[in-house]
Amino acid sequence: MTTFSETKTTQMYRVFIKAPPEAIWEAITSPEWSVRYGYQARNEYELRPGGRYSGKASPELQAMGMPGGVVEGEVIEVEPPYRLVHTWRFLWSEEIAAEGPTRVTFHIKELGNGVSSLTVTHELENAPETAAQLSGEIEGAGGGWAYVLSDLKSLLETGRALEVQA
Repeated sequence: MTTFSETKTTQMYRVFIKAPPEAIWEAITSPEWSVRYGYQARNEYELRPGGRYSGKASPELQAMGMPGGVVEGEVIEVEPPYRLVHTWRFLWSEEIAAEGPTRVTFHIKELGNGVSSLTVTHELENAPETAAQLSGEIEGAGGGWAYVLSDLKSLLETGRALEVQA
């Protein structure tokens, strides 16, 4: 078992994107968009309070041993195209799944001149391994939220993903 010396109970990431809130919302909530950036997880939402959320591993990650379903959760709040809150539980190992659900909030704000901000707040109380994964602290485990949001920004602004695996 890996132990982490410091538990970060809340992580917040903000990125400024040259795109309207509706485009950012679509990129986050549409399965067809979610497979185009980050880890190419197919995110599926039932966009209503109490609805299901799931993230499916890409075929490439499944070929490397990742289970098909890597994240699950429940939708808590939905205010298109500005706010989405849901629980988040990693499933790829028994250890990380045992940490239980955490909470993710997406907040999109139109700033003017075609620019919007996207703030992701991930509440991670009692989930040190999940926190380490999402912050990009674990060598060889990817870049976490920073990578996903950077790739999302690139895709929305240029039409192309970063095409690197952090």
